[in-house]
Amino acid sequence: MTGATLVGREAPLSDLAQGLRRVRERGPLLTVLTGPRGVGRSAVLDRLADQHDGVVLRATGLPWEVERHGGVVDQLLGVPDAAGATDPGAVADHLADHLADRLAAPDAVALVLVDDAQYADAVSLRALVSLVRHRPDATGLVVLATPSTPPPTAAPDAVELLAAVADRIVLDPLDIAAVVAVAAGRGVALTPWVAERLHRHTTGLPGAVVALLEQLPRATWDGPHPDLPAPAAVTARVQERLARLDPVARHLVEAASVLRHDDSLAAAVELGGLAAEDVWPAVAAAVAADLVRLSGPTGSRRVAPVDPMVAAAVLDGIGAPAAAALHRRAAEVVHEPTAALRHRVAAAPTPDADLAHELAQLAEERAAAGAWGDAAALLTDASRLTEDRLDRESRLTRAVDALVGAGEGRRAAALIPEIESLRETPLRNAVLAYLAILRGRGNEAASRLARAWDLVNPEREPDVAALICQRYVLHALSRCRWEELVGWADRAIDLVAPDHPAGTEAAAIRGLGLVACGRGEEAERAYARLTEQVPHGAQAQRIKLGSGWLHLARDEVDDARSELEAAVPTDHLGGSSRISLWARGWLARTQFLTGEWDDALRTVSESRGHLESSEIVLARPLLDWTAVQVHALRGDLDAARVALADAEAAPQDYAVMRVPTALARAAYAEARADHDGVVRALRPLTTASLAESVAEPGYWPWVGLFASALVADGHPDEADEVLRPHEERAAAQGHRSTIARLARARAGWHAAAGDLDAARASFEHSLDALNGLPLRLDRARTTFAYGQVLRRAGKRREADGLISAARDQYVALGATTYVARCDRELKAGGVHAVRADRGPADLTPQEEAVADLVASGLSNKEAAAELYLSTKTVQYHLTRIYAKLGIRSRTELAAGRNAASGVADRDDD
Repeated sequence: MTGATLVGREAPLSDLAQGLRRVRERGPLLTVLTGPRGVGRSAVLDRLADQHDGVVLRATGLPWEVERHGGVVDQLLGVPDAAGATDPGAVADHLADHLADRLAAPDAVALVLVDDAQYADAVSLRALVSLVRHRPDATGLVVLATPSTPPPTAAPDAVELLAAVADRIVLDPLDIAAVVAVAAGRGVALTPWVAERLHRHTTGLPGAVVALLEQLPRATWDGPHPDLPAPAAVTARVQERLARLDPVARHLVEAASVLRHDDSLAAAVELGGLAAEDVWPAVAAAVAADLVRLSGPTGSRRVAPVDPMVAAAVLDGIGAPAAAALHRRAAEVVHEPTAALRHRVAAAPTPDADLAHELAQLAEERAAAGAWGDAAALLTDASRLTEDRLDRESRLTRAVDALVGAGEGRRAAALIPEIESLRETPLRNAVLAYLAILRGRGNEAASRLARAWDLVNPEREPDVAALICQRYVLHALSRCRWEELVGWADRAIDLVAPDHPAGTEAAAIRGLGLVACGRGEEAERAYARLTEQVPHGAQAQRIKLGSGWLHLARDEVDDARSELEAAVPTDHLGGSSRISLWARGWLARTQFLTGEWDDALRTVSESRGHLESSEIVLARPLLDWTAVQVHALRGDLDAARVALADAEAAPQDYAVMRVPTALARAAYAEARADHDGVVRALRPLTTASLAESVAEPGYWPWVGLFASALVADGHPDEADEVLRPHEERAAAQGHRSTIARLARARAGWHAAAGDLDAARASFEHSLDALNGLPLRLDRARTTFAYGQVLRRAGKRREADGLISAARDQYVALGATTYVARCDRELKAGGVHAVRADRGPADLTPQEEAVADLVASGLSNKEAAAELYLSTKTVQYHLTRIYAKLGIRSRTELAAGRNAASGVADRDDD
């Protein structure tokens, strides 16, 4: 391949290359390459031609040649009037003969490329269709490139014919990562926020991206807020189309370009000064010129520029003074206060203290409602219009804080250098600590928070002091330090009025600390009061998250699901994607626990984009933990390993990251029957530094898994020591799911000690605790473990019933890893085996199970873990297997089992 990589076009190029291969097998093919204007169709055709080592014929449709019969075929042949006919069939034959002459090798394939096929003449297009349909000897791939929305000047016949072609390859706009790669290929390093800005402005069209990268000075891309014009070609095209409109339609387009975010047709009509009878003709003309789009139902029609570049080109054309005048009028037309102020900002030629003050006041109102996205935009504008240095720095700092609160991590990160250059203040340190928390940098956050608290005077700056307290609340939550969390939340609430955003958010988190401190009823009452005080809006989103998290921790799963689902959307007056991301993390846990694993994976997948755009690394391990568990239980260890690696790649400063990462490691090890691995993964949770973090029943279900692995690994005394305090705490609080998990582990401990009656009692206790809870996987786990213990104790028929029931439950969940274990247990139990038919040289069911596992490569210890046997018992069975089969090694056993499997497969065939 020649030239540099064509960014983001690997898939369509691969599809086209596949088309060339199909031509060799099936004969000529025709496909349409389409996508929005500027998406790079010509570049793909160029690259395809470069890659092809055979005959390439190329042509381009031209709007003034649509009536020239055979014009496109003449271009393909390279000779004027070469086709010499107006009959498509005759032209097709002429082109086929030409290809036959050019294709010397028997397996050679021609590539026939027509760009801007919407302007191709009808004779040529029909000839190309006839060529593909009726001349199988013409081994070629015909590619017709055309925009997905034909321009008004397109030939009607061409549009109709192109729309009828079934084989289509659609080029989509580039994503942000591809925009970054395109810029890097031209020596420009884009920050994430600037890349997002460029992507949004160009809608990801590569032609526009490249044009702006080449058109603008390199310094443009160094700042956090580049002012992006339209590419020169777009400006020329827009100005040409505007010139063809009558004044009324032109006024409508100009009004729509100024309004942009408030795109109601009524507002555009009022701003443009259109008379009622002129509205629809003007709309029709502007839409036909491809300058605006009309949408929405009758009564609430909306009109907006087709993309941000068109709006920029329109405003550039009318000039700054006229645009400012339109913005001033727009401030009077629009009804939403934030939009009105933004229009006034756009019209302001110089700093304006009064306007900046209005913006800051409205930002406070939006922040009080939890609408951090709106507050951030208002404060950013206010800082730009403020001359006083201290006020300007304070407003910019608060803008960054609001961006972080909204979950706009990329945009906030773009402003960090500017914030760090400002004089040190308590607010500045609190804001930088906030961003450090969300990035999972606990040590940095602790240092900045301590400095902020040292500098602040709570009597003079109670609102800043409350803000610092609220950040300490988040810091304590991330560390799972529950007493600290409650203490800092109480300080924040005491410092400010009840409706202050710092106090409200601290209160929304405080209940989680109360539950972990054993004050669950108090937490329930606190959330009920908060819900009554803040029934809707962005702050309600935070309260829903906290309450949903609490209810999940208290086994109130249905309540948790409904509240977490309500906290996911971000349309609560600019609700926070930060809150949405955590809601998704705990919603995925809820879906996992209730057996809705497809939904859980979907929730995790939908969170990936939020993780990238918000840069909230803190939430990543929680999401990955769910993904690892689902994939591991389904037997997809490769996918589980990828998700685990993602969790492990995140910083591990905070307990809220370390704990789910450890649980994900344990889930992966458990799926592989690696009890040593489970113990290694979870042992760090027993250290003093994490003792408070993981002690509360309901938050992190690790103790039962750890104790069971210790028992299986031959450490029952340590398992007993781990279980006792957690059993006492769970019993005191009546936490049913924890009681069930610990009782299951305790049953295994009793079984290892040979006390079958005590094991039975613990299993029954576990099942009783699960009654009424929708925890399907936990019920299957207890039932299966119960059957394993009974089978080992020789109670085979009773065990068979339990393991069969567990198998049905695992099948319903799709837990193929455990379905296979149930099958091995049932086979090893041998209840349904016909003993009279078995000779002395035949393997028993349990020997068959051991042989299968050892032949698959498992060690004696691993096979013992799978079959719930001791390692000595596996070695005993293995000795008998060798004697019966007349072999001496594991290698011979594996070879024999594989050979037998191959014979069985052939017999099945």
